[in-house]
Amino acid sequence: MAAEPSKPVNILLFTADDLHAESVGVFAGRPKGLTPHLDRFAGEGMLFDRAHVNVAICAPCRAVIATGLFSHRSGAMGFNEAKNGMPDIVSTFQKAGYRTGILGKVDHSTPVRLMKWDYEFDQNELGNGRNPEIYYQRCRTFFEQRKADDKPFYFMVNSHDPHRPYCNPEKLTKGAAMPSKIYKPSEVVVPGFLPDLPGVRAELAQYLNSTRRLDDTFGKVMQALDESGFADNTLVVFLSDNGIAVPFAKCNVWFHATRTPLLVRWPGVVRPGQRDDSHFVSVVDLFPTFLDAAGVTGPKSLDGRSFVPLLKQTPQDGRDHVFTQIDMKAGGDAVPMRCVQTAKYGYIYNPFSDGKHRYRNNNEGQCMRAMNLAAASDPNIAARVQLFRFRVSEELYDLETDPNCLHNLIDNEARQDVVHSLRTRLRNWMVETNDPMLPAIDNRADRAIVDAVLLKTYGPSKPRVKKRAK
Repeated sequence: MAAEPSKPVNILLFTADDLHAESVGVFAGRPKGLTPHLDRFAGEGMLFDRAHVNVAICAPCRAVIATGLFSHRSGAMGFNEAKNGMPDIVSTFQKAGYRTGILGKVDHSTPVRLMKWDYEFDQNELGNGRNPEIYYQRCRTFFEQRKADDKPFYFMVNSHDPHRPYCNPEKLTKGAAMPSKIYKPSEVVVPGFLPDLPGVRAELAQYLNSTRRLDDTFGKVMQALDESGFADNTLVVFLSDNGIAVPFAKCNVWFHATRTPLLVRWPGVVRPGQRDDSHFVSVVDLFPTFLDAAGVTGPKSLDGRSFVPLLKQTPQDGRDHVFTQIDMKAGGDAVPMRCVQTAKYGYIYNPFSDGKHRYRNNNEGQCMRAMNLAAASDPNIAARVQLFRFRVSEELYDLETDPNCLHNLIDNEARQDVVHSLRTRLRNWMVETNDPMLPAIDNRADRAIVDAVLLKTYGPSKPRVKKRAK
């Protein structure tokens, strides 16, 4: 009697929105017990300690996931759609007989005009993207449909937590649920890249509330998956689309902006309780990894590569670094940054930094207000605010001793060989990927040439607004 053919692997990608990696308990998260469902899930699979997003902004990060291409290769360099003809993960899996679904962050996760999900519900249909019970019900419906049509699935579930506005239990956002636990400013452990100020603690306490609700949502989604009977044949990946939405994190390329808490469960393939502390992986690797896991033939020109061998505990060469970038943030302001990180160092080139361009973003909130007030009497905080606003052309950080990126070593005489080596490595990647910022880094000492490169690449006006095909 012939063996029954194995069923295609299902894929469930769950993303958090603006989650600090070190909020998750298994990533040394504090306060203790903040993320019980994620901590339990981590014990059922593999944790990647050196995982990063390639762009620490929601829409361009999700475009990398959807296209498998770096931002300047797909054209989705901000809150705009990709160029015509770009590959996309949804159409690829649909052609292979998969059904596709998405909950939350629909426009941001749909950068290719021809992408059309089979099942979708957005923020306003999910309790403002902040209601675990509604996510549970929407997931149950999706899984019931897959039972009925007997089709494998690619399902992207996107929480809108812990994105701003953070959870104020005295003034809940309409439709949002209360988290299972509420936190006080005294329970906050302030990240090392922020000063420990009362205003910072007050805002981060509300961030913790949102993070707890994210964990509640993840738990309900996993409950729906378990109840569906699909769990044993589903590859589940959890990550955040960028770091926490405070100064010196989201919308930048510093270490805590791009580090993401990547967790993977794949029953029968990934042994429980595994941890990879040595290989760098990034979201550009997700598309080829999903293709490899599912045995689906896809586009040949993707920029990442499958890390399925790592899931099977087979080492991979060439995973000793990661490239990250920023191009345009919300509103269309071009603030290009390029970065290469290794286990030891992070090198950053900021083409936009000319001493006059004042950087700002919509993630500053009460934390920055507290810093601005403190800067009037604290020269150290004043220097941090100055760096945040205006940057410098190049930065180098020793990530082993200074992961919070507080001490720029770019002019340190003893590190000039490191600067040259990493700058060369970054430049080689820019050549390989046809990065429009290549002429800028080659002429970084000539402001007129750099300005001309920025104008040619990003133009003087805002990028076109993305309009999704219906």
